[in-house]
Amino acid sequence: MKKYAYIGCLGFIAVITTEFGVIGILPQVAEHYKISIDKAGYLLSAFALIIALTGPFMTLLTSGFDRKKIMLTAIFMFLITGFVSSFSPPFWLLMLVRILPAFLQPVYIATALSVAVSPADDRKKNELMGIVFNGVAIAMVTTVPFATWIAGLWSWEYSFMIQTAVSLIALAVIYFLLPPMPVKEKKSYGNQVRILKQPPFILSTLTNFFMITAWFSTYSYFADYLNKAKGMDTSMVSYMLLLFGIIGVIANGVAGKMLNRNVAGTTAIFLSGTILVPVLLYFSDGNLWATILVIGVWGFLYSPSFLNASTYMISSAPDSLEFANSLATSFGNLGVTVGTTIGGWIIVTKGVEYIPWIGFVFGLLAFLMMILKNRVVKQSQVLSTCQN
Repeated sequence: MKKYAYIGCLGFIAVITTEFGVIGILPQVAEHYKISIDKAGYLLSAFALIIALTGPFMTLLTSGFDRKKIMLTAIFMFLITGFVSSFSPPFWLLMLVRILPAFLQPVYIATALSVAVSPADDRKKNELMGIVFNGVAIAMVTTVPFATWIAGLWSWEYSFMIQTAVSLIALAVIYFLLPPMPVKEKKSYGNQVRILKQPPFILSTLTNFFMITAWFSTYSYFADYLNKAKGMDTSMVSYMLLLFGIIGVIANGVAGKMLNRNVAGTTAIFLSGTILVPVLLYFSDGNLWATILVIGVWGFLYSPSFLNASTYMISSAPDSLEFANSLATSFGNLGVTVGTTIGGWIIVTKGVEYIPWIGFVFGLLAFLMMILKNRVVKQSQVLSTCQN
């Protein structure tokens, strides 16, 4: 039922608004707390690191609970922590309340995806997952730029108020529209973790990691990059986030349909942006219209990155959907952490104009992992044919 996918999508909007809503306000946060931009970036990288370290374990621990209750608990945590953050607490407390919901973020995503595809046949699963993952693009087109615009109009604390409001709406919709969903048959931990021994899945995981690292080494500092390297003010940056997100919504719909036909080919097409975008940003130089065009291309190729990365991983482990999803979320967020950390270091030591080239390098590594996986799968198929 698409109804479940749309409910999951709404919760995803709340999750993404909270996780990535800080991207547009990092310069203001750094100024308010009198810290460097790379330290302000910890608000994003620490959040992602907690997800990376705890995601699979939290998903395994909660795999036997009613799925509706899990989704409600996760969104409620996002609501409370967003509310506290809006009061500009001391930086250590702001960091703490940023970290707390991170423990439940991968649990929510894995559960929402499982709920969305549970009543569907195999031909529709990628499309339904695309609807859920559209929450990323919709947040980029609505709540994230709106929160950035509000922060520029008044102050950065209002950005967290927007996050709180979105979480409240998602909480109400899940509570009233999603029926109780007790788990009828819980899979054993052993059956679920068995995928960690499979070379194709390991290489898919590394592809996920390098892909997300490539994108977020630059995107995490979207506002700072456009401000300092392209000369855009806060208001213009919010418009660029809006453009980025509008195109991203379209891209997610396109990617979802493409994935139903060819997972590896679709992933490679969108991954090519990690190579193409840095080159285009370099040649756009100070030309405003050329930069806007590149941002459009960037938004189209970037926005389905989590959908592509997750689907690419899950295609190697179709019998362990929730655990594979949690691993995809964890390694994707590890990529966010590494990308944000390296990007911040490059900004401080070299300058913000260099960060797109980090994505170029990690994009090449992601392509290398895809090539290796393809070879491993072919060798396995040849071996299987010879044995038969």
